[in-house]
Amino acid sequence: MRLLLDTHAFLWWLEGNRRLSRKACDAISDISATVFVSAATAWEITTKFRLGKLPGAAIVANDVAGAVASQSFTPLPISIVHAQRAGGLAGEHRDPFDRMLIAQALSENLALVAIERIFDGYGVDRLW
Repeated sequence: MRLLLDTHAFLWWLEGNRRLSRKACDAISDISATVFVSAATAWEITTKFRLGKLPGAAIVANDVAGAVASQSFTPLPISIVHAQRAGGLAGEHRDPFDRMLIAQALSENLALVAIERIFDGYGVDRLW
């Protein structure tokens, strides 16, 4: 299975937070899974930490790449194809980070590990 972690799923995984569903935990911990973390997630974490919206994420915000590597997850860069697809997505969802994750999941054929049901309206394979 190929998974793309939403920002909250990534942070909750790192924290061992119980808000992460059992199904998501099992999928992420499956040794046969390839788990991706988007550059958009790094952008979102550092932006929200800087703005005071993620005060508990200092360690991760200061070294997102290290946090990704510590879990043996695979970094997913943002390509021009991803950016074009994100910009062209229909719908009223305005969060640029979510739009990028949707575009990447669709473009790379990844299941998006996310609690947010709004993703379902974009045809993404959401795992929760």
